[in-house]
Amino acid sequence: MVAEGPALNRADWRLRSSTSATTRPEKAAEQLAALAAAAGSGDRLGTKEELRNRCGVSVGTFNEALRLAQTRGVVTVRPGPGGGLFASRQSPMVRLGNSVLALDEDAASVAEAVRIRNALDPLLVEDALRHASAHDVQAMRREQDRMRIAATELDGTAFIHANWALHARIAEASPHAMLRSFYLSLLEIIESHTLSATTPADEPLSEYIESRYDLHARLVDAIADRDQTKAAELIREHNATTVAGPADDGTELFSLAP
Repeated sequence: MVAEGPALNRADWRLRSSTSATTRPEKAAEQLAALAAAAGSGDRLGTKEELRNRCGVSVGTFNEALRLAQTRGVVTVRPGPGGGLFASRQSPMVRLGNSVLALDEDAASVAEAVRIRNALDPLLVEDALRHASAHDVQAMRREQDRMRIAATELDGTAFIHANWALHARIAEASPHAMLRSFYLSLLEIIESHTLSATTPADEPLSEYIESRYDLHARLVDAIADRDQTKAAELIREHNATTVAGPADDGTELFSLAP
């Protein structure tokens, strides 16, 4: 099953923005969205300076507008000769447990990064069990609190980012610099390509968030208690999902456990 995140539907986004946009960056972002919608998928819209002048805004305002447009998946930026702003192709949608992530165009890199990250998770949890200090556990609890707040607010995107921040904090307890650095780089790849999170209409986000929050809370408890057996069980449960094939409509689906 595939669900299209509403922020990635250009027509819907423009409709909502037209009634709610009040700031100059939001208005400039609407202009960029309109240009992208009128262009073909992947077409070049112009350089940043050309488009800033067309929007009639300052550099700071345009940069914020560009960030908004990129977050909503309507434009991409390419550096170098011939670079500039381009109309985005339809953003790939990937399954993440019972949730759906909207990614930018490099979904393949995300799938590969998640696969490697899942393979490294047991090593990082083992290191945390052996080496995490009281300060490390306290920092993990803070990220866990961010997950709880996002869960309470049913903010899927904030929940997933807080989840990744917790994994990063677990990794930072490792004394092995190469492993720690590589793992954090993988998390950065995953997070940098993620635009938003949503859920299919028939699969409540609240149930997904509740179950994933509970699993991670128990994982932090196991690390704090130095309970190696429990931690091993939880990380196996955490990484139980696997990569799936393309959906019937050709959209790539990956089952990515956060």
